[in-house]
Amino acid sequence: MIADRPERPDERTPLPPLSDDAPFPAAPGHDFTVRRRTLLALLIAAIVLPCVYVAAMAYNDLRARESDATDTTLRTVRVAEEHALKVFDMNEALDARVVELVRGLDDDGVRANESQIHQQLDAIGGGYPQVAAVSIFGRDGDLLASSRFSPPPPVSIVARDDFAGIRDGRVIEHVSRVMHGQVSGETVFNMGVARRDPSDAFAGIVSVALRPGYFSSFYRDLLGPDSPMALGLVRSDGSILAFDPPPRALASAITPHSPLSSALARGSEGGVVRMHSGLLNSNVILAYRRVGAYPVYVTCAYRTPAIWTAWYKHLSVLIISMFTPSIALWCVIWLSLRRLAAEEEAWERWQAEASMRRSIESAYRQSRKMEALGNLVGSVAHDFNNLLMIVSANVQIARRRGVAGFERELSAVERALKSGQSLTRQLLGVARKQPLRNETIHVGRWLPACRELLRASLGAKVSLVVDEGEGVWPVLVDVAELELALINLAVNARDAMPNGGRFTVRARNISFRPDEGFPLDGDFVHITLEDTGTGMPPDVLARAFEPLYTTKPKGTGTGLGLPQVFAFCERSGGLAAIDSAIGAGTTAHLYLPRSLAEPPAPRPSEMREESAEVQQGLNVLLVEDNDEVAAGTEALLQMMGHRVTCASDAASALELVEAPHADGERTPRFDLVLSDIHMPGTMNGIDLAEALQGLEPAMPVILVTGYAEELDRARHVDVRVLSKPFDIALLEKTLEAIREERQSRAKRERDATL
Repeated sequence: MIADRPERPDERTPLPPLSDDAPFPAAPGHDFTVRRRTLLALLIAAIVLPCVYVAAMAYNDLRARESDATDTTLRTVRVAEEHALKVFDMNEALDARVVELVRGLDDDGVRANESQIHQQLDAIGGGYPQVAAVSIFGRDGDLLASSRFSPPPPVSIVARDDFAGIRDGRVIEHVSRVMHGQVSGETVFNMGVARRDPSDAFAGIVSVALRPGYFSSFYRDLLGPDSPMALGLVRSDGSILAFDPPPRALASAITPHSPLSSALARGSEGGVVRMHSGLLNSNVILAYRRVGAYPVYVTCAYRTPAIWTAWYKHLSVLIISMFTPSIALWCVIWLSLRRLAAEEEAWERWQAEASMRRSIESAYRQSRKMEALGNLVGSVAHDFNNLLMIVSANVQIARRRGVAGFERELSAVERALKSGQSLTRQLLGVARKQPLRNETIHVGRWLPACRELLRASLGAKVSLVVDEGEGVWPVLVDVAELELALINLAVNARDAMPNGGRFTVRARNISFRPDEGFPLDGDFVHITLEDTGTGMPPDVLARAFEPLYTTKPKGTGTGLGLPQVFAFCERSGGLAAIDSAIGAGTTAHLYLPRSLAEPPAPRPSEMREESAEVQQGLNVLLVEDNDEVAAGTEALLQMMGHRVTCASDAASALELVEAPHADGERTPRFDLVLSDIHMPGTMNGIDLAEALQGLEPAMPVILVTGYAEELDRARHVDVRVLSKPFDIALLEKTLEAIREERQSRAKRERDATL
């Protein structure tokens, strides 16, 4: 880790002392005041701005959801109105055809030709699913002919409102209320029209009985399942003709004295109102439209509780995503204030050494610039790895405990963890401290599998061409680092082609002889990545692989992409190069050495025999100097069924291992040791592992590290090694293997005793 205080002069190469008359810096007391005020202002802003932002976003989101709901109801009611208009127009045409059919016939004439009229009525209305019956009634309300029966039953509708209304010229009664049809025997509502004799006197009516269920079925299909909306068909006096979904309380009319009933009473053609619906027992946003010139309206109601429910869910996610980092920022500022006070306190003690310290640090940075950059990046990445381990362990704990209702949030944290691991890999790769997990792959078979990954990095405007070649040699590389290198180059190509273009990936075999003047010799796989972008000027091209150098706007580039590509190729035994010119695009060349080994064939899954013995947990000694990492790992181990003892450094861990039992037993106190490599003190994790191997019997050790050089050294010790941040499932698998080895050894010892 980076030291919190400067090193003293005797800890580094001494420089000539400053002369007695060298200027001595004055104590910047005013700087502390300015910094304190700045931190307080930042703290206030960090509290106020997120609150204002969340409030503004929540208000805008609620308004947008209400606006979307209103638009949805308007579109839906328009579709339902067009459907109803077609049905009513068709029914009116049916009425007209029937009127024309019996024109010139009085009641006796209709009765005399009832059989032929019945057949024609059945032909007219029998093919429509919405039509229940077509009937002809006389001037006294008696049924003369029907599409359902021949001869018709003795039925009279003289007392019905629709008959009297049509006879008396009331327009609204041309569409009746819902009733139980005397002719059809179903629940229907009727569309009727008057018959006239040659003297234009009332001679009866022609009635088409419509099924409300036909409209309800259409509305159900239109809305779909679990819709927050409801559709209805009502008369202008508020009588309900059809409604879906069925209301909780059975009712034949809309809510009285409501904005909708007032609008219908005024004869409004359409509009949107907000009201409380007694039918739905809910507040709604309701759109209505009149169906042509008919005394009928189509209504669409959107339940506002559904809007609020969705809004609350979005608000909770917004609050969590906004205030979680804000709380961390508040803590950082608060700690900064405390540290500022401590710095101000210590300023007088340090001012005598300030000038000398700055001179030494300046000389050291000047002489070891790149090495210092690598150490800095590696240290930051190591600490960041610890933070990722803390978050990863706690996410796994939450998942293993079956926390309900936070699947979306946990998935978001896991996606952020993957991004953090990718950034850490870049940092360690640039610092040459990223452990490589090399494996042999066929590039020609591997490249097509990366198409979707590259398409996602390039965006929709850039076309992708992949030419994997034929017979391309296998290479020994870290697949994750190779993927990251291709992604970095694809992202740079996308930024160089803001208006779109083409990105081409090719792979071929190439060989270099020592006398050709190329920095490498031997067999290589040559991967080229070519774009049609703007290209780079010579001064930018000369610094392309320099760490932290970027020409992108602030906040959009880290300066680690191309250095990672160069470091990866170099550590894999190859080389990376770039050709570019203004207006001619850019081509990246990756030279990866050929591997003589073939990629391993996929192993078939082996059936494991279930052990009849009870699986007992292990006694684990956890050695970790970071308290948060130790706490998370300890909790996970305990959830796996193991018993955990913690130590903060290697020396105290060795004391615990060598401490005798209280009852004098000689059996080991622990089954294995899980230790970090990078720890404070005179011993690190590798020293601890070497010391434990000298015990009898040797104790299993699992070492954890994020540094490549430590990983290489650890591999020479007979221990298991996990690189940070490790997968919890891999740790569990490793512990299971150790437990099986322990049980097998115990069984062999019991068999030898017998």
